[in-house]
Amino acid sequence: MEIKKIMGNVADFFNEHVAPVHKITSVEENDNHGWKLTVEVIEEKEYMKKYAKDEMLGVYDVQLNQQKEVTSFKRRDIRYRSAIGQEV
Repeated sequence: MEIKKIMGNVADFFNEHVAPVHKITSVEENDNHGWKLTVEVIEEKEYMKKYAKDEMLGVYDVQLNQQKEVTSFKRRDIRYRSAIGQEV
């Protein structure tokens, strides 16, 4: 259950440092150098709820090393949750 451990590590990292994970949409091995994931999180949930706006969904690219530790992450996109996402 290697992927389950990877997803758990990423969820723990995001819960502590960014925002709770809404969805992990991809997990890929990165040429035996680690792992690459695509993660979606709800951005500024309380702010958007306060002003009766649709929630914003942040899409992040996340890199893990061979020890399954997060080494980098970058927000690739942000959109309204109700908008249809397009994978790039």
